[in-house]
Amino acid sequence: MQDLDELRKKIDKAVAEIKSSKNLHEMRMKFLGKSGEISALMKQMKDLPPEERPKTGKLINAIREWAEKRFDSYEKELKAIELNQKYEQEKIDVTLPGIRNKKGSYHPDTLVINELVNIFAGMGFEIFEGPEIENDYYNFTALNTPKDHPARDMQDTFYLSGDLLLRTQTSAGQIRVMENKKPPIKILSPGKVYRSDDDATHSPMFSQMEGLVVDKGITLCDLKGMLDEFARKIFGEGVKTRLRPSYFPFTEPSVEVDVSCFECGGKGCRLCKGTGWIEVLGAGMVNRRVLEGCGIDADEYTGFAFGMGIERIAMLKYGINNMKLLFDGDVKFLKQFKG
Repeated sequence: MQDLDELRKKIDKAVAEIKSSKNLHEMRMKFLGKSGEISALMKQMKDLPPEERPKTGKLINAIREWAEKRFDSYEKELKAIELNQKYEQEKIDVTLPGIRNKKGSYHPDTLVINELVNIFAGMGFEIFEGPEIENDYYNFTALNTPKDHPARDMQDTFYLSGDLLLRTQTSAGQIRVMENKKPPIKILSPGKVYRSDDDATHSPMFSQMEGLVVDKGITLCDLKGMLDEFARKIFGEGVKTRLRPSYFPFTEPSVEVDVSCFECGGKGCRLCKGTGWIEVLGAGMVNRRVLEGCGIDADEYTGFAFGMGIERIAMLKYGINNMKLLFDGDVKFLKQFKG
């Protein structure tokens, strides 16, 4: 009887100190489990005289029932307390302003590429993307670049091994197309190019877009008309183009293409350096040697090619004064552009 009284007090004290459901389970097992203290008392009944066992068994069963009710009752209280605590932790103040999900925006280069693709696709151009790792043949030799041309120097080209290099121009793609497709050809080839050049207006890695048209009767007038349409759509109505003589190994004649300043209307300003014109790209009629090297009859077919720097177009179109901004990944700068 003394042991039973002590056990009851012990259970009351244990229940009062329980702080969590896990702790409650541990205490329940300590007293009511198969190896618990109440089960241990039942095992001691074999040591009692036979006439005392029934009475003692009833007393032990009574305390077991009491202990089960005690734990069950406290378990309900504890669950209610824990539920309130959970509600308190997870409650939402609906009067607080909501958290807005910030939307990303396209990079200026991507915006320009998408716009150019739409413009030239409307003129019937197909898209071709060549490999960024090229060999000397496609990047230089097939484009009529002499062995002693400065562009081949280590200072300008990133060589990998042997005759493999990082392409310095997307023009390499036009050779791959002309080798595998018969005229008429009308392709646009955007992509990354690499040159050993780095300052405020140049980067060792930048984007270009090459255009190529080959068919019967193609002339410089066709090139001029296409460039006029390109200039109006990319820089606005009223913008004109002019062609200035230049030199590229893979075109003859070759021209630099200027557009009338869309900032001042050709009157002269800071953007056009007072000239009224802005240089935007290089172009020309495809050199006969390039056509013949690709197996195209230069007496029957002619063509023109043009290439532009995407970053240059983006800087002019959006008024960006430092090319480095296009590569820094500054979110404050990039979020200004919406596509």
